[in-house]
Amino acid sequence: MKFGVIVFPGSNCDHDAFYAASHNLGQPAEYIWHDSATLGDVDAVILPGGFAYGDYLRCGAIAKFSPVMRAVRRFAQDGGLVLGVCNGFQILVEAGLLPGALIRNRGLKFICRELRLRVATERSPFTSAAQTGDVLRMPIAHGEGCYFADERTLDELEAEDRVAFRYVDNANGSLRDIAGILSRERNVMGMMPHPERATEPLMGSSDGLVVFRSMLEAGVRA
Repeated sequence: MKFGVIVFPGSNCDHDAFYAASHNLGQPAEYIWHDSATLGDVDAVILPGGFAYGDYLRCGAIAKFSPVMRAVRRFAQDGGLVLGVCNGFQILVEAGLLPGALIRNRGLKFICRELRLRVATERSPFTSAAQTGDVLRMPIAHGEGCYFADERTLDELEAEDRVAFRYVDNANGSLRDIAGILSRERNVMGMMPHPERATEPLMGSSDGLVVFRSMLEAGVRA
């Protein structure tokens, strides 16, 4: 299974995502620059964390206009797996591939710490290697990671089993403790915690491998 890691000006977790896919999973991976019009022959796409275009406007609001995002949209529409982490989640929301918004953290401070997450559904290609209810440890590092949506959208996410992760320790104030969500087709996921920073014991936790192993298993089944 080949992973493509999108690199925007300001991405800073692209190497982490590349390492998780290539070293921890042992799968081929390549970087895809933001002005590329195509994704090549990748089987899954990762939009990594960072500060795309310096977050000079609103997080992800400029990145959504990058040429590569047209290719990402087509890839998602064709059923390809797309994972957005932190800034990548913000970009997916701004691009309309996921609902809601990411706003300033409760307390208006940047938060960088390890948190506990609960797997809210195992019925997705990003969580199938876990069981619903499992508690995982992963770090967060963001200033605008509070998930917000109107009540109707929140109800739909829950009714359609599209909440992938919930915070056990809700440090940023996300509504209904939401830490990650799925698209209606379940092939696009955005999450604020960093699974790529929790892929081996040296990092303090290897729980993030659940996400990447789930994607690999989904790719093998496909």
